[in-house]
Amino acid sequence: MTSTVWRIINCFSDCGGCKSRTGNARQDMLNMNQDTNCVPMLTQGVRLHNLDCSVVMDNGIVQVTLSKPGGIVTGIRCNGIDNLLEVRNQGTNRGYWDLHWNETGGKGIFDVIQGTSFRVIVENEEQVELSFTRTWNPSLEGKYIPLNIDKRFIMLCGSSGFYSYAIYEHLKEWPGFELGETRITFKLRKDKFQYMAIADNRQRYMPFPDDQSNGRGVPLAYPEAVLLVNPMDQRLTGEVDDKYQYSCENKDLRVHGWICFDPPVGFWQITPSDEFRSGGPLKQNLSSLVGPTTLAMFLSAHYAGKYMVPRFEVGEPWKKVFSPVFMYFNSAAYGNDPRWLWEDAKIKMMVEVQSWPYSFPASEDFPKSDQRGSVTGRILVQDRYISNENIIAAGAYVSLAPPGNAGSWQMESKNYQFWTQANENGIFSIRNIRPGDYTLFAWVPGFIGDYRHEAIITICSGCNIEMGDVLYEPPRDGPTLWEIGIPDRSAAEFYVPDPDPKYINRLFVNHPDRFRQYGLWDRYTELYPDGDLVYKIGVSDYRKDWFFAQVVRKIGNNAYQGTTWQIKFEVNNVDQNGIYKFRVALASATLAELQVRVNDPNSNRPLFTTGLIGRDNAIARHGIHGIYMLYNVDIPGARLVKVENTIFLKQPRCNGPFQGFMYDYIRLEGPPTPC
Repeated sequence: MTSTVWRIINCFSDCGGCKSRTGNARQDMLNMNQDTNCVPMLTQGVRLHNLDCSVVMDNGIVQVTLSKPGGIVTGIRCNGIDNLLEVRNQGTNRGYWDLHWNETGGKGIFDVIQGTSFRVIVENEEQVELSFTRTWNPSLEGKYIPLNIDKRFIMLCGSSGFYSYAIYEHLKEWPGFELGETRITFKLRKDKFQYMAIADNRQRYMPFPDDQSNGRGVPLAYPEAVLLVNPMDQRLTGEVDDKYQYSCENKDLRVHGWICFDPPVGFWQITPSDEFRSGGPLKQNLSSLVGPTTLAMFLSAHYAGKYMVPRFEVGEPWKKVFSPVFMYFNSAAYGNDPRWLWEDAKIKMMVEVQSWPYSFPASEDFPKSDQRGSVTGRILVQDRYISNENIIAAGAYVSLAPPGNAGSWQMESKNYQFWTQANENGIFSIRNIRPGDYTLFAWVPGFIGDYRHEAIITICSGCNIEMGDVLYEPPRDGPTLWEIGIPDRSAAEFYVPDPDPKYINRLFVNHPDRFRQYGLWDRYTELYPDGDLVYKIGVSDYRKDWFFAQVVRKIGNNAYQGTTWQIKFEVNNVDQNGIYKFRVALASATLAELQVRVNDPNSNRPLFTTGLIGRDNAIARHGIHGIYMLYNVDIPGARLVKVENTIFLKQPRCNGPFQGFMYDYIRLEGPPTPC
């Protein structure tokens, strides 16, 4: 047992009561005395209470109780509330690591990870770190995933919260498996936490979990979507609740959580780094949802499909550290707007991001800052049909990810990725990279395709690699004759209809994310009852006339038919011997097929077909994109005529309502011209 050491902690970082916030802890301490709502706070060094069936981490601000040896968080005492977690739930259903896995070719198994042994890794006045491990052996085959799992929990002196991370390891002699999902889940008290915040413009009072059943809610086209017909909060009557409406892209998923109004207390999950999350900055993950529940998602197939699921073969060694993430708790004085707690949580998030990589995790598998390397450079774009000079790739997304083909980082799911965004001068700096072999990848908003550097980049401790100028030559054969959309890997710029008034989430009315409303796929049939979309170059406006998704048409109860869209255009001087290039960038595809025909919609064989592609399910899950795909189609000049031409885009697959595409960008190029 550690001795008690009392300290004064400034209330900005811990009690959440200060109005005078600068983001500088020392300045906030000076401002504290000028704030009548703020009182200096006494706290203690970290203490550990090691009981028979549980263990308690206590720093005088927060008390966290974990089962022993399971390592399930059963209680969080903070800010005058005896337990922030749902006390009506069983202890194993409050705060836990979980995963979803299957043996190769087998059925999926959901597993709340229970440790079988417990160790105290660090115990002193400044820090406690606990380890709960589950070790695999052949007698457990078929019952548990063949991984050694070490769950860690850390509490620091003076910190209004705690950290958690885990180390997963597969030894080479063990059987193969697939890992579909892994995360940390916290289920909060529904009598306390009813207001959710995941962004400045995505905050609301949420339904109760009871509203999803017991006659209070009616399931819609899939179980996660529920129409609230008699909710406990009658203000929500007639709204749709769906956890996918609150998904976020990795780059925006830094902090999210819940606010209790009486007493004013916030529960926040902060993810300071994406290095352990798969799929890159645009990969979408769940955040907070009805429960009240908050999630730290590390690996999932959402908005990507089965191709994102990592598959491990017999004889394939693997080890990965997931997180640490930070669970942060703050409070406000009575009389202040509790929603201010969101602003404080954002400031705390920025502090955590700036502190990455953390210096305090004890595991040798988590390299500290001086054990990592960095890569810097400048990225330029070369496209002679736009400019004779190289173009600065302002805002380019640049990464080091495991070696693979161009764009392979989208589906890479076993190892680490390190992303940054170039500044207005195209300069990028990727810091704190774990040692290993990587490929430099990039994509540039405003240009199609993916960049891949040819050489393998080896990162070692303390290295700083200067790449100099990196030149990306996007796909291009000839001059642009016409284009539709913006090449940004999203369909957000296209026409997103108003939702059916019967299926509405009021949060997204007059909202930039209007695509998050339920049932927009059915609006296509209503808007185009007698024929499919026809878009005329030079006349139509993609913001009004190009539906955001090419979906099926509903023709009856559970009956659908494929759709064929038309692009009409003129070519003044057709080069009969030349090759025109038709480029189609897809932002999403779900069990669909794109067939391209030119000037003959009834030809037996299309000029081009993708075959069956895509499982990202973004149409059903209110995502404006899924997995990016680029297709380049040669159109012989002999197929075109001087008068009006028509390109037919057919999607024939029609077994369900969610099959289809979202387009990112479409372009027709003329034949190459002399330099």
